[in-house]
Amino acid sequence: MLRNRVKELRARYGFTQSDLGKRVNVTRQTIAFIEKGEFSPSITLALKLARALETSVDELFWLEGDGEDEK
Repeated sequence: MLRNRVKELRARYGFTQSDLGKRVNVTRQTIAFIEKGEFSPSITLALKLARALETSVDELFWLEGDGEDEK
């Protein structure tokens, strides 16, 4: 399962789901689904999210069970 820190980093920057969605050209609902782990973003969207949240893709997303579950 793909895990992520989108909600954590979004909150750190004070963005709403809508704010972040507008920055990466997706809907608020898409951001909500990503945060809940119900949707895996494309590589392009993952890169846009990482840029918007000023982090790297591998710091933002990881596979559960790859030893990084503690993030």
